[in-house]
Amino acid sequence: MDQALLRSYFSTIYEFPTSNGPLRASLDGEIVQDQSQLPELLNRRFAVLTAYNPRSMLIPRRVNDQRHMVLRDLLILGCYRVEPCVGSEAEPEGVWREPAWLVHGMDRDEAVSFGRVFRQNTVVFAQNGRPELIITDPTADDVGRTFQGNWRVRA
Repeated sequence: MDQALLRSYFSTIYEFPTSNGPLRASLDGEIVQDQSQLPELLNRRFAVLTAYNPRSMLIPRRVNDQRHMVLRDLLILGCYRVEPCVGSEAEPEGVWREPAWLVHGMDRDEAVSFGRVFRQNTVVFAQNGRPELIITDPTADDVGRTFQGNWRVRA
């Protein structure tokens, strides 16, 4: 995988819904020795999935929105609890924002499968306070190849 693209994935800021308001976090933090210091959500098992812009190809917003709703419907039919979240550029002047779904309790293999079906380069999977960026596009790298991250809570 291209190193610049990989860096941008790690620095993406995700805005997750929580009962205490939005939680902003990225995967480019320092190694956390004590996961109990992390917000509760970041210690759970979940995936972050999107259907927008398959293989990084920009497609019309209407098509992206339709794909994204199909993904949500499939997740709900699979009995997952899903909540909307968003990923955005770390740079303050950045304009890139991409809707995603926070999928509670999803297994790693199923997250990879959804990423492949919707032609995503990667998916985010988290468990026990440790996020992973997982390759799901076979043209980019080996499917299932993992890049381990560390949560960084953003203000």
